Amino acid sequence: MSQTMQGVADLGRRVTSMDSRAEGKRVAEHQSDGGVVAATEAKLLRAEQRNFDTFYAAHRDQMARALSLSLRNPDLGAEAADEAFVRACQRWTEVSTYANPQGWVYRVGMNWARSWLRRARREREKRPLLAKSEFAEDEIVDVDLERALDSLTPAHRKVVVARFFMEWSVEETAEALGIRPGTVKSRLSRALSQLAGELGDSSKFIPTSDQEDKDLEF
Repeated sequence: MSQTMQGVADLGRRVTSMDSRAEGKRVAEHQSDGGVVAATEAKLLRAEQRNFDTFYAAHRDQMARALSLSLRNPDLGAEAADEAFVRACQRWTEVSTYANPQGWVYRVGMNWARSWLRRARREREKRPLLAKSEFAEDEIVDVDLERALDSLTPAHRKVVVARFFMEWSVEETAEALGIRPGTVKSRLSRALSQLAGELGDSSKFIPTSDQEDKDLEF
């Protein structure tokens, strides 16, 4: 009887040992799977970062120039571009899925610049003796372009910059500026009429990316 009890006890220990080994194997496999998942996620993050780096390198200078033209201030335009790209990087998983990520960056940059200008205006009002030159807008290098754009209202100037400098389509411009495509066309038509008087030739303003819209019908 004692031998039987001993055998049962030995069997119980063997079963317990087998269960322990099986559990250890399951834990190891789970940890291994977790490691694979973590490695995969890290790889995807690195790929996303490379994609953003490529996007930034390809568009940062052009975006800074576009914002500078729209704001008539190169320094503010460059800073607005950098701020917008920082926010794009933070939300790149979402922004990269947009049809026109550049348009999103432009819009964020313009919103940031408007907020900065409002703060600057309030600061200037608090300091009436502040020299005007401290807040004066910087001159744009291209004098002819500056003079032509100065003749336009801000709303018309932004459309011209988006369509001709950024070479966005009507739809992309509408999305970036938060207006309807028909409004883009009507503002562009009026802007071209005004620029024709300023520069004497509006044909050079036909966007290369969207020649079919040159009739500007709306």
